[in-house]
Amino acid sequence: MSEHSTDLRETVRRRYAEAAVRATTGGTACCGPETVEVDETFGSTLYAADERDALPAAAVTASLGCGNPIAVAELRTGERVLDLGSGGGIDVLLSARRVGPTGKAYGLDMTDEMLELALANAEKAGATNVEFLKGTIEAVPLPANTIDVVISNCVINLSTDKPAVFAEAFRVLKPGGRIGVSDVIADDALAPAQRAERGDYAGCIAGALSFAEYRQGLEAAGFTDVEITPTHAVADGMHSAIVRATKPR
Repeated sequence: MSEHSTDLRETVRRRYAEAAVRATTGGTACCGPETVEVDETFGSTLYAADERDALPAAAVTASLGCGNPIAVAELRTGERVLDLGSGGGIDVLLSARRVGPTGKAYGLDMTDEMLELALANAEKAGATNVEFLKGTIEAVPLPANTIDVVISNCVINLSTDKPAVFAEAFRVLKPGGRIGVSDVIADDALAPAQRAERGDYAGCIAGALSFAEYRQGLEAAGFTDVEITPTHAVADGMHSAIVRATKPR
């Protein structure tokens, strides 16, 4: 990893560690430019009220994403789910409820503070079919062909090695497995420099891929049936989008 990439990863880690501390102490935290205030484009407001009400408050306030991947992943009873960049655990806990006691939900995060918060939230929620792992989304600490569904909520854009993320998602999925993620994606006409003008890297803007780049990255990793559907604008020419794709059988 280059020195620049290492610096960016540390900036991201530090920002989300601070977000975890704020959530633990009763503050709010959110992806997005500079602020940590939840609005209509980022954070827990993107989840249905009944979903938020069923979870510990700290899991809700630590929600940093740009969408609700649980709403589009079509999780089924008994499935094994992996959340890339699980943060305070909101998507892991919601996934655990969907897949039931015969299924399992894994959360992967590189930030100690977020993992500590997620474990506390899982205990408060009484969730027994969850497991939180420390690691990076570029090197998932799980065996190949063991996961039914990979989800993620506004995290892949934070990676400095997105081909590695796509390759790892493909590796851990079982044949016929699928991904259903929310992420920030740029219009194809926006150059990387123009994306950087619209927000910083840790704020989920500067590192975003374009629609064409995202599709090409998934297909290069081996995914088929790629669908990318924008849901709402997060900046000029930047969109929260739902991404679906399948690992061939």
